[in-house]
Amino acid sequence: MITIGQLARYVGVSTKTVRVYHDKGLLPEPDRDASGYRRYGANDVIDLIKIRTLAEAGVPLARIRDLRSATDTEFQQALREIDDELTARIRGLRASQGRLRRLAAGHLAPLPAEVGTYLEHLVHRGFTPRWVNLQRDLWILVFATHPDQAVTLFQEQAEILADPASRQLFLDYDRAHDLDADDPRVDDLARRIADATRERYGPGERPELDAASEIPALIQCTVNAASPAWQRIDTLIRAQLDA
Repeated sequence: MITIGQLARYVGVSTKTVRVYHDKGLLPEPDRDASGYRRYGANDVIDLIKIRTLAEAGVPLARIRDLRSATDTEFQQALREIDDELTARIRGLRASQGRLRRLAAGHLAPLPAEVGTYLEHLVHRGFTPRWVNLQRDLWILVFATHPDQAVTLFQEQAEILADPASRQLFLDYDRAHDLDADDPRVDDLARRIADATRERYGPGERPELDAASEIPALIQCTVNAASPAWQRIDTLIRAQLDA
């Protein structure tokens, strides 16, 4: 007969772990000797080895308790179920790891690959980091709230940016961020953007999100709040298109 300390050392666990197994009903607690110490035999060592092996394999303690009285068929079935559960957990952990890595790379929310490529091209085409970051945040908002329409809207904007004349308007808009709101260049830029918009769409409706959606107004408010010049450009454009 051996003590709890010897039992723990033989099996490679702590005495605290043995006591936890006693408390949870996994390992029967033996009688104490005349000195008040628990005494364990060979069967206890074997049982503890089995418990430790299952626990290290990822089997929850509550399931281990149930498996002690299971038939061989029930035991094998339970192990298959636990294996499936572990596979699902691993898949979830890998997905979480991927999200963490995207966060570490500065991506607060996932965007389609083509949007990431588009944003990289903006840098090479002369747009400021401020503009690229703003575009990233706004596309995150659109794809998160209107995933079905976001692709169409994105393709529309990518097509516009592919045209040199239209791209120059966006570059001028980007650089207008630091202008005074009453700078004459603000009025000229608003006129040119309004003219280009009428030329592209004519009297038809421009592509946009659902009429009931508050996201377009939220986006425009975010843009306007970034620069007094941008806010005035928006006001002038709306006035000219509504005239």
